[in-house]
Amino acid sequence: MIRVVTIEREYGSGGGVIAKKLAGRLGWKLWDQLLTDEIARNLDCDCRAVERHEERCDPLYYRLFKAFLRGSFEGTLNASRLKMVDSDCVREIAERVVTTAGKEGNSVIVGRGSALYLQNLPDAFHVFIYATEEEKIRRLEETGKSHGEAVELIETVDRDRYAFIKQYFGVDWPKPHLFDLMINSRMGDELAVETVLHGIQAFRGQPIRV
Repeated sequence: MIRVVTIEREYGSGGGVIAKKLAGRLGWKLWDQLLTDEIARNLDCDCRAVERHEERCDPLYYRLFKAFLRGSFEGTLNASRLKMVDSDCVREIAERVVTTAGKEGNSVIVGRGSALYLQNLPDAFHVFIYATEEEKIRRLEETGKSHGEAVELIETVDRDRYAFIKQYFGVDWPKPHLFDLMINSRMGDELAVETVLHGIQAFRGQPIRV
């Protein structure tokens, strides 16, 4: 019985909006901004600090600095007081929160590696949302982004996500076999939600538990 849906998405494809509408239809908890908030609460930091590191890898110079700091006497003494928020600690807390949400069920979880953390959870259904570049640009422009900003964000955000998945999970992003359903959001948000719902119903003949 499906009790969890993960939504991985290309940037600008509307995956977050589709996930919100899906959660509303199911009456399930949406783990998107809530996931960021919970990570920030666990790390005792501002949400903006978490957002800067979600689904990203830290640059090489930072990783070298961190390795040096951990290996130094001063760094060892002050490590607990530094409260360094970086990709490693954000990923670690994200895994913990996502795993807990998966066990609780009745959850729609957006990105952050959730499809991989919950890959072996038998009652999880994994969805990937993608779109043409034209569609992604259109959607981003509707949110107030300029054409140039949209093009740059589409390239850089997905490049960061690819690097994040490659570094922490050792697989290419997106890996089709990780997903039960892949949807082109050009069909529209409502039809995309209906497609996910029908996909869940058809998946091994299992009904949805609402």
